[in-house]
Amino acid sequence: MTGERMAETIGSLIDKISIAELKIFHMQEQADREDAAPDHRQRCRQRVDILVVQRDDLAKELTARVRLWSQGKWAPKVYRQFKMYNDPQYKTKAPPVNVR
Repeated sequence: MTGERMAETIGSLIDKISIAELKIFHMQEQADREDAAPDHRQRCRQRVDILVVQRDDLAKELTARVRLWSQGKWAPKVYRQFKMYNDPQYKTKAPPVNVR
């Protein structure tokens, strides 16, 4: 894939698509509000249009990525999580506090 973002994963694309869908849903609610000012509703309709394009771009990227994977032309990288918080082996003693 030309111009691909190497760190983009199938999971992150699905996550971004899900978030875009939520934004579209809620922005459309705003666009449909009868109690809102006409300029607010118009801005929201314009934003819905932009969000739909962004969501569709992500969906195309996801489809292309899955196609390449199914053809054996791309393999997803596994990014390991190395979380240090709440792990007792990484705890250090707090420095002493000087109180005067």
